[in-house]
Amino acid sequence: MKLEKITSKITATRERRYDDACGTALALEFIGERWSLLIMRELVFGPRRFGEIRANLPGISANVLTQRLDTLDEVGIVRRYRLPSPANVQVYDLTEWGREAAPLMRDMGRWAARSPRHDPSLFMSAASAMMSLQALLDRTRAMALPVSVVFHFPDEDFVATVTGGEILVGRGITEAPDLAFTGDTMAMRRTIYGKASLARDGAGGTLAYAGDADLARSFIDLFSLPARTA
Repeated sequence: MKLEKITSKITATRERRYDDACGTALALEFIGERWSLLIMRELVFGPRRFGEIRANLPGISANVLTQRLDTLDEVGIVRRYRLPSPANVQVYDLTEWGREAAPLMRDMGRWAARSPRHDPSLFMSAASAMMSLQALLDRTRAMALPVSVVFHFPDEDFVATVTGGEILVGRGITEAPDLAFTGDTMAMRRTIYGKASLARDGAGGTLAYAGDADLARSFIDLFSLPARTA
């Protein structure tokens, strides 16, 4: 039985090889399997427990997630370790090299969003929502609007800081942000990309917000979906 598992693993590895010197071919050997890149997306903003990763990838089985994490670990993209007490739980995180793929994921997302097949009404994890802000920021407008924003999603919080025409994103909260938004990722899409009317209480399925209304509108105007292809 053990020999069969090893043989099967070797065969699967060979099937993924393209025997092509191009770096793109090698990248596909690393992350070309289904779910691999989305697992990496969930780890872009820091370590996650196995259950947290799975909860944000509807449709993936525990077995497949385990297999993909093992493969990404083997090639040096993901690492696993145990958090110190009192948490004392195993988490997964991107290695320094693995995190270098984040800009590639953002570029791919912006590129694919131009397709007529892009459906913004489908499920979106909080990490994906925050990555979309990095992908769809109007950097020219952002140069004139330094601002710190906290996003309170149902299960996690993020801080987004616009500075120097860029937007920096991390998990957690910060004291005295300029703006705070509260809601789920669908409310975030309605508010930021759908340009729905702002309501402090989140009426109409939009993000509730705290802070200056004009500043909130200026922040929202930094983002827009790309034009669709014909």
